[in-house]
Amino acid sequence: MRTYKNWPADYPDPNWFLHDRFGLFIHFGLFSIGARHEWFMTTEKIEPTTYRENYFSQFDPDLFNAEEWAQTAKKAGFQYMVFTTKHHEGFALWDTALSDYKVTNTPFKRDLLAELLPAFRKVGIKIGLYHSLID
Repeated sequence: MRTYKNWPADYPDPNWFLHDRFGLFIHFGLFSIGARHEWFMTTEKIEPTTYRENYFSQFDPDLFNAEEWAQTAKKAGFQYMVFTTKHHEGFALWDTALSDYKVTNTPFKRDLLAELLPAFRKVGIKIGLYHSLID
């Protein structure tokens, strides 16, 4: 296995990544309702207020089942999962105290991370979180 020379002592060892390799990236949010890419608010020049009015009140991922997703990922052989907690438009997929622009204020009303992370940990899949600071 390859080792990294001069790797900072306070950084986790990246060798697990070379070993595990096969991972799942879960990336969805308000932009999923528009059935386009995650940058469409910006590229189509949609005002944030209009974007929020059009998509926030509709967000209800009715097929979300954290335990089923985790079990399916495990059966498929995934070794790790990275979840987008908040993308560039600023919509949080967890129940943050820092914003009202969050999943628990949508018709879904549930904290995706509170369900997803324990389910993936339960089946032994490593977890990474992607969080955009752009907004």
